[in-house]
Amino acid sequence: MSSYPQQPQQTQPYAAQTGEPPLWAPYYGAPIGAAVKRFFKKYTAFSGRASRSEYWWWTLVNAVVLIVFQILMTTGLSVDADGTPVFGAGYMVGLALLGIWGLATIIPSIALVIRRLHDGNFSGLFALLLLIPFAGQLAVLIMSLLPSNPAGQRFDQPTA
Repeated sequence: MSSYPQQPQQTQPYAAQTGEPPLWAPYYGAPIGAAVKRFFKKYTAFSGRASRSEYWWWTLVNAVVLIVFQILMTTGLSVDADGTPVFGAGYMVGLALLGIWGLATIIPSIALVIRRLHDGNFSGLFALLLLIPFAGQLAVLIMSLLPSNPAGQRFDQPTA
């Protein structure tokens, strides 16, 4: 018998037994595919909440895509005998893809950070801390690691 207090199981009263919760609600324990799908479906949704699994699965997918682009760019980069960098086709393609990816994901990424802050019962304005190098980014990282706070339901806007 453990002497540690038992943590209550987080329930989703709005979810069917086997289904996914509606888009307005956070998806606790979301698998990677569902997290990515919800990221793109909630493209400009700045209200509501995002669970830790939704947030961190998307962060992992985004990091992997960025690493692939970086590898592509690195393979297309070479150096002349005099030390001058030569930008090959692989570098240019990687740079173009990186630019397109960045433009396609900047708005939904900001929306996801705000929804994750809402899940911890923080104002979405705390996302502005990301503009402060290191200290602000560390603060947002810590807030995104915190567990869900039931008081964050005030940010939900259920739809029928």
